[in-house]
Amino acid sequence: MTFKRRITSLLSSKGKLEQAIHLMETGETVRGFALLSRMAAQGDMEASFRVGRAYLDGAGVPPSLEEGARWILGAAEAGHVEATFVLATLYTVGLPEGFEIRAQTAGLDLSARPVSGERHPDFHQGRHWAQVAADAGSADAQALLGYILTNGPEDLRDLPRARALYEQSAAAGCSQGHLGLALAILHSAETEDARKIAASHLKEATKGGLGTAFDILGRMSEAGAGVPQDMGAAARYYRQAAERNIVGAQARYGLFLLEGVGVELHYGRAETWLRRAALNGDAESAALLGDLYAKGGELPPNLMEAASWYRLAAEQKHGGAARALGLLYLTGNGVHRDPDVATHWFRVASESGDHHADADFGNLILTGASATDDQKQALKERFERAAEKGDLVGAFNLGVCFAEGVGSTQDAAEAARWMQKATDGVVNAQFWYGRMLLEGRGVQPDPTQAMHWMEKAADAGMAEAQVAVAQLLVTGQINGRRDHARALNLYQAAADSGNTDAMFSLAAMYGGGHDVEENRSDAQKWFRKAAQRGNGLAQLMLGRYLVRGIAGVTDLVEGRSWLERAKAQGIQDAEAELINLDDARADEDD
Repeated sequence: MTFKRRITSLLSSKGKLEQAIHLMETGETVRGFALLSRMAAQGDMEASFRVGRAYLDGAGVPPSLEEGARWILGAAEAGHVEATFVLATLYTVGLPEGFEIRAQTAGLDLSARPVSGERHPDFHQGRHWAQVAADAGSADAQALLGYILTNGPEDLRDLPRARALYEQSAAAGCSQGHLGLALAILHSAETEDARKIAASHLKEATKGGLGTAFDILGRMSEAGAGVPQDMGAAARYYRQAAERNIVGAQARYGLFLLEGVGVELHYGRAETWLRRAALNGDAESAALLGDLYAKGGELPPNLMEAASWYRLAAEQKHGGAARALGLLYLTGNGVHRDPDVATHWFRVASESGDHHADADFGNLILTGASATDDQKQALKERFERAAEKGDLVGAFNLGVCFAEGVGSTQDAAEAARWMQKATDGVVNAQFWYGRMLLEGRGVQPDPTQAMHWMEKAADAGMAEAQVAVAQLLVTGQINGRRDHARALNLYQAAADSGNTDAMFSLAAMYGGGHDVEENRSDAQKWFRKAAQRGNGLAQLMLGRYLVRGIAGVTDLVEGRSWLERAKAQGIQDAEAELINLDDARADEDD
């Protein structure tokens, strides 16, 4: 500080205020606040306002909503326009339950504790103080008053006046005014020209760094509304909005990065932005993260991580995520296997409108997952109402009801009738109906038609159907039809989707003895995958392969480990293998 400034600060209130502001702006906030507080205590209006802001911002003093609000109120009542605007903002944003802004008492309370709790807006008080500041010429207050008249309680709403206030604020160069005016125009825009005018105001609003303006411009650029359709521009707008913590923009930018839309595809950065959006409450982003971790790609698969993100989305009633989480619990991938928990999440998915989950849910609840008789009866009645309205998933689940005797006695003929109706569009029904034709349950046996329906389900990607059809093609059970090459392809498809039984059968085919090329290296690989998922027979076979070096690699230690796991599951041949292994070691010792 120059000698002249020191002298000036000692001689005038204006000089002292300038010195205090200089100290606050150059990082010496404690000294600056001390000087401001002395001036505020002497009744200086500007100092009172700045003391209030210091308390609200925690600059040079511990943050205190109570003390900050008191000083702001005092300055506002003295006619300080900016303080009046800040006071209006406090009321509009909301104050904790039971909190009241009281007139400033003598002296300063430097030990005041922060006030916490859920905030409750008081639009009526906000309107009063915003009106005072707006009348005094504050462009920020004009925009705030426009917001209150647009979004406040019904008795305060006045859209024409709100638009006039936004126009007045925007004309004064206020970014919030431009944003409010753009939203008002878009609310009633029916022409492209109107949307173009709104876009021009949004661009002005971005000059003030308003994240919402960037976000809306991103959506307009993506849709080609008011601005040319430009995915690159949309990505840039979303990024700038995302950096300003606009949750929807974080989600959109993450998706753009994930799909390479308007920006170079980048899984790592996509994961970062989707994670931020998910943690900020965006259920769709949480579900996408679950998919990312479940499927892998450039990121390694991590089913435990996938389950945690699916759960976050499912708890917000995201149907697809709830179904995915149910499938993880049903199969025991990434979580402990628990059909009852799977049933819960399938119910959540079903109630959220996921019709695929309806079939999963019906299957589980109707065939053994815990539920009371009343719950099962209510479920059967729900499916019956849906089926009678032509809902194919409802027809399928009603068929399951009759097949399993849920809500009524078993009736195989009725079960077959509803299953047949559902085959027009429900893959599960095609498989069920095919099995009923094969076994002659409720219908005349018809192996040819049975194979037809099960193959349709298999071709649609149903892993259980793929395994069943492949087994029939291996054995030639239906009309003597054998096709080991097709069976291998079906097992491969089901194994790739995570079906453990298919993994074991695929390995067995590669192991030899079938009409396909033997590949013991691939056999061992798939035995290992199935063994790691708890298949006892696969554990036995992997142990044999490693102990005997069938695929070219011998590892007695690991082989013994897998045989012991198979034995623990009651696989008798594993015990015999272990005895042979011990006998061989004893012979070597002799």
